[in-house]
Amino acid sequence: MTTTTRWAILATGAIAHTFARDLALTPDAELVAVGSRRAEAAEAFAAEHGGRPHGSYEALVADPEVDVVYVATPHGRHLEDAGLALAAGKHVLCEKPLTVDVATSEQLIAEAARHDRFLMEAMWTACHPVVLAVQRDLRAGRFGTPRHLHAELGFPVPPDPAGRMWDPALGASALLDMGIYPLTLAHLLLGEAESLHAQAVLTDRGVDASAVVTGRYPGDALATLVCSMTSQSSRAAAVATDLGRLDIPTFHHPERAVFTPADGGEPVVVESEVPLIGRGYGHEIVEVGRCLQEGLRESPLVPHSFTLTLARQLGQLRAQVGAA
Repeated sequence: MTTTTRWAILATGAIAHTFARDLALTPDAELVAVGSRRAEAAEAFAAEHGGRPHGSYEALVADPEVDVVYVATPHGRHLEDAGLALAAGKHVLCEKPLTVDVATSEQLIAEAARHDRFLMEAMWTACHPVVLAVQRDLRAGRFGTPRHLHAELGFPVPPDPAGRMWDPALGASALLDMGIYPLTLAHLLLGEAESLHAQAVLTDRGVDASAVVTGRYPGDALATLVCSMTSQSSRAAAVATDLGRLDIPTFHHPERAVFTPADGGEPVVVESEVPLIGRGYGHEIVEVGRCLQEGLRESPLVPHSFTLTLARQLGQLRAQVGAA
């Protein structure tokens, strides 16, 4: 493998464009190919972002110059599309959630092991340097003992019965698409949940359009987590401790966190120790490149156990609310 990691992007939707823009800003990473089920879509994407266009996913994963494939299809297709890349001998970064449930996530992880390929869920929050700095400082006790975490992520999604955000066949779910972010943040900052309970509003097709999750975490910490496809949230997170309050504005794409001591002391700003890359996706790209250079088959920041834990949590919560 070359020093520069050679990337391909499978699918050409909105998240693929965002990823490609951050990839262009990431050192030691190069976009060499893009694939779509429509040749004209691949050609248009390549004209904007670079790389060789391929008019099918099969042609893309057969490209001999590709080291790793970023799978950007709806999560209802992840098992098939990531499995195709793994079977072709490519390493894979698969958009989150890895699959729609824990059983198929376990199946995909087993496929990666069978082909001796690297596989990572694209949970870039777990690679974000601001989140990692907050996690480090909380674990070191710098801000006291966490007592409560609140995080919310939501924005109105125009109704579209055939769209991936509303069609159950494509894995539509506010919990899967948005709720995974506050759940991940709580897991990173508080540890593995001891119990989780959810309430949700379902569409007439059984899609959870919005949900509220309450959780109990180690050390008697509590969490309230909100996700919605029907309302605009603050996209903020906060951790209340016995010494003050740690706020993470726009935790979905954080630039810094601020701790305000309860005793009236000076606020403490927590920032990244490295330059932020684009919207933050560049840091998962860097992590994949590092892992491949070291010959790893899973990332220490987003290990398979992490992915499966969140998949189990999401499955339990969706079952609780009766989601399709």
